[in-house]
Amino acid sequence: MEVLKKKLFTGCISVMAAGALFAQPQLVQYVNTLQGTNSSHELTRGNTYPTTALPFGMHTWTAQTGRNGDGWKYQYAKNTIRGFQQAHQCSSWTNDYAVFSLMPVVDNLVVNEQDRAAVFRHEKEIAQPHYYRVALENGITTEMSPTERGVHLRFRFPQGHKSFLVLDGYTGLSGVEIHPETQTITGYVNNGRGFQKGWKSFFVIRFNQPFTAYGTWENRTGNISAGSKDAEGEGRGAYIRFADGVTVQAKVASSYISPEQAVYTLERELGADRTLEQTKEKAAKIWNDHLSKVLVEGDSEADKATFYSCFFRASLFARRFYELDKDGNPYYFSPYDGKVHKGYLFTDTGFWDTFRAQFPLNALLHPTMHGRYVSALLDAQEQCGWLPSWSFPNEQGSMIGNHAISLLADAWSKGIRTFDPVKALEAYAHEANHKGPWGPANGRDGYKEYNEMGYVPYPKYREATAKTLEYAYDDFCGYYLAKAIDNKKYMDLFGTKMFNYKNVYEPGRGFMLGKDADGNWIKNFDPTEWGGPYTEGNAWHWVWSVFHDIAGLKQLLGGDASFTAKLDSVFSVPNTVKVGTYGGLIHEMTEMVMADMGQYAHGNQPIQHMVYLYNYANEPWKAQYHAREVMKRLYNASENGYPGDEDQGQTSSWYVLSALGLYSVTPGTNEYVIGSPLFRKATITLENGKQFIIEAPGNSEKNVYISNALLNGKPYSKNFITYQDIVKGGRLSFTMSGMPNKKRGLDKKDQPFSVSRELQ
Repeated sequence: MEVLKKKLFTGCISVMAAGALFAQPQLVQYVNTLQGTNSSHELTRGNTYPTTALPFGMHTWTAQTGRNGDGWKYQYAKNTIRGFQQAHQCSSWTNDYAVFSLMPVVDNLVVNEQDRAAVFRHEKEIAQPHYYRVALENGITTEMSPTERGVHLRFRFPQGHKSFLVLDGYTGLSGVEIHPETQTITGYVNNGRGFQKGWKSFFVIRFNQPFTAYGTWENRTGNISAGSKDAEGEGRGAYIRFADGVTVQAKVASSYISPEQAVYTLERELGADRTLEQTKEKAAKIWNDHLSKVLVEGDSEADKATFYSCFFRASLFARRFYELDKDGNPYYFSPYDGKVHKGYLFTDTGFWDTFRAQFPLNALLHPTMHGRYVSALLDAQEQCGWLPSWSFPNEQGSMIGNHAISLLADAWSKGIRTFDPVKALEAYAHEANHKGPWGPANGRDGYKEYNEMGYVPYPKYREATAKTLEYAYDDFCGYYLAKAIDNKKYMDLFGTKMFNYKNVYEPGRGFMLGKDADGNWIKNFDPTEWGGPYTEGNAWHWVWSVFHDIAGLKQLLGGDASFTAKLDSVFSVPNTVKVGTYGGLIHEMTEMVMADMGQYAHGNQPIQHMVYLYNYANEPWKAQYHAREVMKRLYNASENGYPGDEDQGQTSSWYVLSALGLYSVTPGTNEYVIGSPLFRKATITLENGKQFIIEAPGNSEKNVYISNALLNGKPYSKNFITYQDIVKGGRLSFTMSGMPNKKRGLDKKDQPFSVSRELQ
């Protein structure tokens, strides 16, 4: 950990003075892109890789320790690098697409990915958003700095040694053309899975040194064709040789539209940069400006490192999938219908993870981008017939639920109205009453039974109880959007279904249970048993998944006292695991046991909102305590920095919002529930130019409780704040204490949104 601290803070101290931040702080120096990289199939500490990219960049770059096609493309425990690759992967479980890699090789030409791998040590590695550098043990140093759709690389070969560079076509189809006269390589790759139409990712690589030799090769057999200028087929690649001991710069850009567009992009994004330092400086400025949207102040440099490392990770997904033509107008190749369209498109995110915090954070900090995003959801629906649920880059249908409606309703409630709401409701109604050809979240798995019986029966459908709960929440989002525009048709259609969560609650057990088509509850119930009617969790995790109606859930559980007692029990019961239908330990189980917080499993999404539910039942001080405990115990800026899968920015966004003292329990509404701010001061600079300041001057590791609060100088007792109150600017001031104030925030009006209470 001491090595990490030195690496993180060496560049920070010069711009910090007694904890204060100057006008242009070098916040990028706080970010460790190795956060969460010490992961494996058996145990996840984030499942991240050291991403070198700009915010929401179309392409990213990373060092590669894993074999081609392996989802674990970079693992901290590995000690060799086999390439530096263009990457898009948003989950180790989904592999990657549009990948190719470059690997410098010394002395002898070695093309095989395993044989060419070079030993490295983390002590000789710098991993930041704007700059990656590693000095390999063979004497080669590689550096990378990003643009939105490309990268600037530099390879320093040792003096007196032969210098080669190998381009690997990764998996699938690829083509390469070597142009010695212009010191350029062009080509394309077509790798990934699940694409509905043919596509290619075209690339151009421009070098600043001449080639002394070159050829092509094939990565299935390792066959080399010396002197060949072009090749096409499975796993085709290229190699070039430079003068011995030379330093080589390479500028790279890629396009899904055409080879010509790749060249336009290279000129636009990298044409003016003679040196990598120029690209690095531009990227650092972009990241500093981006991270400066939230300036945090306090005594703990480690907390700042965790905050900005998480903020970085929360700023990668969803990824821009559009390009700019010669006139600067956006257009894109659609992975949904295989055609080129004008406008914006974003991809690479799974809504089951990210509707919870990632998009509510984006709505707050990036409303223009978010407006484009939700509008593009309806464009995607037109292009493939379905609203996206898990785009990578087209619709994969992974996980459960129809959460595009959550994003749409959430944007509308927050005043981001860039789409036709009736069109959105029509698209959602189609989604909720049909099943698509792809995964369970493409359309609605079990929709007929859900519509007829009010629940999805188990075991007829996998994860049926979890699906029932999430369908009910999505139906609330449909209802709430319809209500906002006074559309009675869709209010009636979804208004009764949003209470279907009650149909899977079994009062004798006090949990949400599996129920078969005849109305019989699951037998031999054990709340610690994973799988079966639940998705990646057990009954302790899923009983809380009534985001839109916590008041109704409280009634089911017996009222405020019983509700908070059950919340308490999550942390006090043993952290035992019964593997259930999984048949063995999965990493989420291992991570829950390691966290040692009872049945609280923060490493996965279903329970991440649970600590904030005390705000709904007259014990908000417990939400304050537990939110701070989770931040303190389960997050840091190291390679072990997450308690489970990072999941496309969701787990990071939970931390960013929670560190501000906020969380989005009910996306689809305009409320953020209050927890306990981590820093003494946080200044949010909004897109409209206004600032919202959250200050807690008496904050400390012990002073986690809110004694009282002021909003713009007036007493504030509510356990939530609205989006509109934040974006108009102002100041939310907390007096913090080491002892809870058990009398604050206890009126009904202080409780956050519940739809059943609104309907009373």
